[in-house]
Amino acid sequence: MDLDFDVQNLTNSNHRAPWRDFFKRAIDILTSALALILLSPAFLLISFAIKRDSPGPAFYRGERMGRHSKPFKMLKFRTMYETPANHNGSPITAADDSRVTPIGHWLRDTKLNELPQLWNVLKGEMSLVGPRPEDIQIALNWPSDARTEILSVRPGITSPASIIYRDEEKLLKGDGFLDDYLKKILPDKLRLDQLYVHQLGLLTDLDVLSMTLIMLIPAIRGKRLNERWIFGGPFFSVFNWFFSWLWVDMLVVVFSVGLSGIIWRLSAVINLGVPTFIVVAVAIALLFSLINLAIGLNKLNWKKASPVYVLDLAFSTALTITIIWHINRYWLTEPWIPFSMLWLMALTIFVGVVAVRYRERLVTGLANRWLLFRGPKASFAERILIIGAGNLGEMTLWLLTRSAYASIFGVVGFVDDDARKRGSQIMGLNVIGSTQEIPALVEKYKIGLIFFAIANGPEAQRQAILAMCDSTPAKTVIIPDLVKVLERSIKKIEVVD
Repeated sequence: MDLDFDVQNLTNSNHRAPWRDFFKRAIDILTSALALILLSPAFLLISFAIKRDSPGPAFYRGERMGRHSKPFKMLKFRTMYETPANHNGSPITAADDSRVTPIGHWLRDTKLNELPQLWNVLKGEMSLVGPRPEDIQIALNWPSDARTEILSVRPGITSPASIIYRDEEKLLKGDGFLDDYLKKILPDKLRLDQLYVHQLGLLTDLDVLSMTLIMLIPAIRGKRLNERWIFGGPFFSVFNWFFSWLWVDMLVVVFSVGLSGIIWRLSAVINLGVPTFIVVAVAIALLFSLINLAIGLNKLNWKKASPVYVLDLAFSTALTITIIWHINRYWLTEPWIPFSMLWLMALTIFVGVVAVRYRERLVTGLANRWLLFRGPKASFAERILIIGAGNLGEMTLWLLTRSAYASIFGVVGFVDDDARKRGSQIMGLNVIGSTQEIPALVEKYKIGLIFFAIANGPEAQRQAILAMCDSTPAKTVIIPDLVKVLERSIKKIEVVD
């Protein structure tokens, strides 16, 4: 599991983790069963009001497209007059539709007409959260890729699309309302449904449910909701920004506090006891996470974070220990923790939190150092040589270290003909030779890939260096001049401005 929490899942249902489907279904069963029991009096009252308002059954069963294109009968409270013409009318309801009964308008406005679908959820035909089930004829005309993706999950009582288009009927007016729905609203609903499938997970479902309840409040109902509040809502934000790292930091702090205690006892006698040890570790971890949240560190993707944020981690660690020291010094008298011991904890905690956040780059850096130290004897990853230590070469290294394949690459170093760069370090790697030494370097370090990152200089010289690279057993990859492309784009923007 990646420590940088990410709730996105594969869209193909066959590749989703089985335990996710199991827990989602378990929650659906328990919630729908409990809700049906608790809401049974309301069901009776609404059914009585519907039958009193107009002749016909209290419930409506409409055929909808279900999971894996399997049709099912979706249950709703009846909101239309029970006439043959109404049954054969448009599957989409527009504003001021004459087919809707007086109480039907109220049920639709409050969304109470959807409550009977709890029975569909209990039966396994639907879920609490999922793409809204569509009329079969409309669903058959969806683009094939969207249909396959959306119908890979159970349809839901609520969804991101149903929240954003909760007033859909008011948007559809006039004789051509069906065309407006198919051309304007449906494509965006399909996009939102596909986005939901991409980000399927418990936190997404909780955010959708919470936003559904909030948008039912009359004072808020008419306001436009940005979709980021659904796909990155309160549950996702709190978990992703706070709890995703809290448990990791808790482990680091527990280890660091314990290690500090062991080191301290080598030179002085102190016995805090297990309860104090646990309280101090939990307090430091919580305070550290809250400070990180306050200064924005918990929003970072640490896989790609700049090393400059090490200073921010140092600040949050120092501030945490300072606060703990003041509490220990001025508020608590027993047990008393020595000042120097607290700062020993700070040092070990700082090393630990930096290590877990920059773990991949630390491992890659150590592996590269080992590769250089061992030379041809090292058997680690795919060895890479970067030709050119200029801007393009630096950008190439930057992209390599942040790619998904960073752990299987071992960059040996740079090659450049600039004598002033020889032996210098660029982004932690040495310039180990000139272009004339390429064949010897490939043989010495068992290079498998050569990244050609020379953008400037005479074309004949560039071609000669390329020919030298091609003469080796290594494969050569030519890096396009991304720096020049970027500069041209900036100049175009400046000209337009």
